[in-house]
Amino acid sequence: MTEAKTISVITAVHAPGAHHLPEAYKSLLAQELPAGWDWQWVIQEDGHTDEVAPHVPDDERVSFGQGRAGRAAMARMLGLARAKGEVVKVLDADDQLTPGTLARDLEALERNPEVGWVTSRVLDLLPDGSTLGFEGDPDPGVLERGSVLEHWRAHDYRASVHPATLAIRKDLLLSLGGWMALPASEDTGLLLALSAVSRGWFNADVGLLYRKWPGQVTGAASHTDPVERDARMQVIDARATALARSGWVYSPSAVA
Repeated sequence: MTEAKTISVITAVHAPGAHHLPEAYKSLLAQELPAGWDWQWVIQEDGHTDEVAPHVPDDERVSFGQGRAGRAAMARMLGLARAKGEVVKVLDADDQLTPGTLARDLEALERNPEVGWVTSRVLDLLPDGSTLGFEGDPDPGVLERGSVLEHWRAHDYRASVHPATLAIRKDLLLSLGGWMALPASEDTGLLLALSAVSRGWFNADVGLLYRKWPGQVTGAASHTDPVERDARMQVIDARATALARSGWVYSPSAVA
């Protein structure tokens, strides 16, 4: 009997957002995967408190870990050590997958071996339960290498796709060093590095409900501080530029 393949869903969580984990888990339980696939949920606390564990579900597919606080990038990287899957999916603790998301991600990767990563359409989930969409989504299908990076540069450092929806071949994720060591925008840094070296894929079906709530890290004033934001964008751009100039292009068969 052939052993099932795994998609590892990685969630960084800090104590103030831990109460959202049950809803994220419910959205995972609603996923129907293609034949021959299972999911694993890697939850990594950004810190070491007693406030997160009570919200972690009792499920053998769930792996929970804790570590020194260092923001989302470090938590995800520590969690990556426990990821068993060939594909890594990002799911923030306060967000929810929509039905069919994981199946669509895996289908795109299996059908297109030259594609290294997948994103999808997003709806903001507002505090009153309503949703709000975005304008300017790209056409569904292949995102040519460099296209997301070019859009980002031309639109005041705003990407054409949402990094919170990424599903990535793990060998590519590791080759790029994972998420950038930044206090914010670490997932944007990864997205643009991916764009610099690999084709991506955009699913036009909604794949994520992106929660807006008062305790959201990206809602803090420090997130939009112009001095820090400029520094983040400059180093993200420099990394992506260096990768593009290196001439390395990702190929699944070229990475052991």
